Amino acid sequence: MKLTDIYWHLRSDIIKIEKDIEKNINANHPILQEASSHLLKAGGKRIRPVFVLLSAQFGDYNLKNIKHVAVPLELIHMGSLVHDDVIDDAELRRGKKTIKSKWDNRVAMYTGDYIFARAIEMATYSDKPELHRILSDAMVEMCIGEVEQIRDQYNWYQNFRIYLRRIKRKTALLIAVSCQLGALIADVPKREQEHLKRYGYYVGMAFQITDDILDFVGTEKELGKPAGSDLAQGNVTLPALYAMDQDPKLKQEIISLLKDDRVEQKDMTEIIDRIKKTGAIDYSKKIADQYLKKALGALESLPDIQAKKALIQIADYIGDRKF
Repeated sequence: MKLTDIYWHLRSDIIKIEKDIEKNINANHPILQEASSHLLKAGGKRIRPVFVLLSAQFGDYNLKNIKHVAVPLELIHMGSLVHDDVIDDAELRRGKKTIKSKWDNRVAMYTGDYIFARAIEMATYSDKPELHRILSDAMVEMCIGEVEQIRDQYNWYQNFRIYLRRIKRKTALLIAVSCQLGALIADVPKREQEHLKRYGYYVGMAFQITDDILDFVGTEKELGKPAGSDLAQGNVTLPALYAMDQDPKLKQEIISLLKDDRVEQKDMTEIIDRIKKTGAIDYSKKIADQYLKKALGALESLPDIQAKKALIQIADYIGDRKF
């Protein structure tokens, strides 16, 4: 089953959300317009708006109100991707040139800032004060996460706690907020809002861990970038952390290899193979599965509606991603 099959019943609303996203990145400045459109055309899962829509189905589902949450959350995600590509010095995203690669770092940073600003502007159309507090708090945390990502690049001596805190801010936080605000905008009872928020957090953690696993086991065609790109860029993820903890000699070899700015892919392939042999992939999958179990637990007391079934299926889909 494809991920889009799970929420096929929402396809008409997702198309409307997509059109609103496109409308909200329009800019009077030609470079900002071209750069923003380039990012939009690169595609994406639009999973955050999906979580907003599904969570809103537990309450008063009104797309006119819901889009004031769904569109800003996707724009915030898009803006953060542009900034991430600058931090990581990434040339490709989803198999296409990044904005920093097609233009330069300055254009990329201004484009990311512009998309953030458009997100905040659209969120003002909602009349729920709590929504603005939650959204602004999330953006603050994400910005702290970006700074910490810069700090932790090529930090081979970080621990698991640092990694988990980083992916919370990088991925899990915005997915949790997507579920929470989707419920809030639809006037879902507070207790159920909290359950949906917890579900989003746990699913978000598992989603990022599985993404980090795929960086070591996926093909360049599947990833849109060479395998091991995260590690080559100095981003130490869970499989690498576990492998280096298990094999100190491997850790020193990784540190030595990545001192060179021009790492050959054949060398990365050898390192990836050795990381796999430590059991790092199985260990990381086990951690992701633990988060997914907690996510499903958070849904247990919610009403048995189609949206709940879809949220369960999304968790199952994440757990079944091919490694």
